[in-house]
Amino acid sequence: MNKGAVLAGVIGARKPHYDIWGNTVNVASRMESTGVMGNIQVVEDTQLILKEFGFRFVRRGAVYVKGKGDLLTFFLKGREKTGYSDSGSSVPLPHQVLDNS
Repeated sequence: MNKGAVLAGVIGARKPHYDIWGNTVNVASRMESTGVMGNIQVVEDTQLILKEFGFRFVRRGAVYVKGKGDLLTFFLKGREKTGYSDSGSSVPLPHQVLDNS
């Protein structure tokens, strides 16, 4: 898992297909290929954002990522039980728009 900007669009003249590109996609792909089965691996930037919303992590440590060098990574382990619920009073994520009507 990773966060950040991506470029998306249709490519190809004979057999067009939809694709996404960018550093975010590349790092997310590396998180998958260097991961451990049954775990969601994230880089430090993503961990810091999700931690604010009550998610818990275990530090995995530095993982070599082609083209990036060693990146500090974490495994997502769940959500804190207190203070965060899915019933109406949940904290919105940064991309969510609040309806205050």
